[in-house]
Amino acid sequence: MWKEESLDLVLVPAGLAVMVAYHVWLGYTIIHRPKFTAVSLNAETRRLWVFCMMEDPIKNGVLAVQTIRNNIMASTLLATAAITLCSIIGVVVSNSSASEASPIIYGNKSPLLATIKNFSILICFLMAFLCNVQTIRYYAHVSFLVTVPVSRGKKEHCEYVARNLNRALYFWFLGLRAFYFSFPLFLWNFGPIPMFVCCCMMSSILYFLDTTTSFTRRQHSQSFRDAAESMDGEIESAVYAV
Repeated sequence: MWKEESLDLVLVPAGLAVMVAYHVWLGYTIIHRPKFTAVSLNAETRRLWVFCMMEDPIKNGVLAVQTIRNNIMASTLLATAAITLCSIIGVVVSNSSASEASPIIYGNKSPLLATIKNFSILICFLMAFLCNVQTIRYYAHVSFLVTVPVSRGKKEHCEYVARNLNRALYFWFLGLRAFYFSFPLFLWNFGPIPMFVCCCMMSSILYFLDTTTSFTRRQHSQSFRDAAESMDGEIESAVYAV
């Protein structure tokens, strides 16, 4: 006979498998088909932005620092929200030992499973906090590097700054993923059925957010070619001038 408690053993692993399978596909696509993902196009765009800003650090320094400061504020907001939610969950867990499960929840209602649910959400928010702290760290480092006056033909320094800026982007990406993973885990408190439905819907929504259209890829490819030709010409001019 089918037991209500067995539903968690089926739908919860199935929902997590959907999320994990999607992110495995996303990681494979980022490595082998980078133009197909938004994160790769954003990384290349930021790389070109660094080269444009560092062509004339004195002229573009204020704009570059203000742009990075806006990103630091966004990361600070998410980090603050994550650590605040961690504190709230800690208080809820410490005060919910004697509470009874709601009768509308269809699934396993054991106190042990309730603790596992809250602990899983807590792990997601802690990961989001740590990733956003690392994002702030890299943005703060780049804010100094991007305003360093260098020779226009010194491409290695610009590449180094661009790598650090993209590391901040990747940690920002991971921090948002941790927030996204917390949604189905939170709905798990209302039963395994809402959790599984949320995993399927979340994967579908993330697919449209993470992938790019053919029009976007064409536009970025054209702009990347134009920027690369412009940078190569400027570097050659600087070398000849020396």
